[in-house]
Amino acid sequence: MKNKIGDQTIKFTNCPRIIGNYAIVGEKEGNGTFKDYYDFILKDDLFGEKTFEHAERKIIEQAISQSIEKAKLNISDIDLLIGGDLLNQIISMSFTARYFDRPFLGVYGACSTMAESLAIGAALVNAEYVKNVVCSTGSHFSSAERQYRFPLELGNQRPPTSQWTVTGAGSSILSLSGEGHKITMATFGKVTDYGVSDVNNMGAAMAPAAMSTLISHFQDTKTTPDDYDLILTGDLGKLGSEILMDLMEHNGYKLGKNYNDCGQMIFNNNQKTFQGGSGAGCSAAVLNSFILKKMDEGVFKKVLFAATGALLSTLSSQQGDSIPGICHAVVIEKGR
Repeated sequence: MKNKIGDQTIKFTNCPRIIGNYAIVGEKEGNGTFKDYYDFILKDDLFGEKTFEHAERKIIEQAISQSIEKAKLNISDIDLLIGGDLLNQIISMSFTARYFDRPFLGVYGACSTMAESLAIGAALVNAEYVKNVVCSTGSHFSSAERQYRFPLELGNQRPPTSQWTVTGAGSSILSLSGEGHKITMATFGKVTDYGVSDVNNMGAAMAPAAMSTLISHFQDTKTTPDDYDLILTGDLGKLGSEILMDLMEHNGYKLGKNYNDCGQMIFNNNQKTFQGGSGAGCSAAVLNSFILKKMDEGVFKKVLFAATGALLSTLSSQQGDSIPGICHAVVIEKGR
């Protein structure tokens, strides 16, 4: 298998390109660290809709339609939509797909869904099964919080280990034609579970999965952390990032100043989000705004984007199960 490297990694010989991208976020996120990089910031988290779930669909719809427009394509040029969200039966992405009337592949990796979508999309484009693919992911604070934790009206106190689910979405268009940054490799992760069961400490649950995928990537590709301008996990938050750094160093891989985490970066210290951001829209919004624009500027030339997800449900948590984690990674290199 000429494209397989090691146990978990694929090398893309045709190097699919990101020819269009778009990031939309809520008002709180728009007041955060990357406020100057988003394409659109909501003034109202309901986005003119009657429910937060409908608003989430509208956010994802705008991300997809505008990324297609930025790629100078029409909806009819899109061969496949790939994406997901956090809600049961990925209803936000699935219901949104009705609008576009294009083939749809719904995926679920929780907060790792953006990287998962990019990896699958790049594989299909690289093999020339499809020409143009949309990879999109989103989440909404108010819809996710009332599904996974408590009704918002209760005003429950958040523990210090918690993270803030991001209201936002990101979308990338992958193609072999056109100009853009290249996806050169993908490492598919394994489900990893260290027995963490606290639903308010997602960083601790997901950090072992990030460690597993990063180590596998380095071993498969014969690279080290120093070979990348940026190693970016998504959404471990501050505590989870510290745990990951300790786990990596224990296994002989020291993450230095070129490591950061989307959840740790997206909010500023004054926004009282404790450990930072989370949610499927967090890494999607950060990647499709700040990261790709900094690659445009030449600040980053080679990025290892390793988004992480907690594969729990409300039922599994109520029954006392621990939280399995997953991490998928893609290598993005600067193109023309």
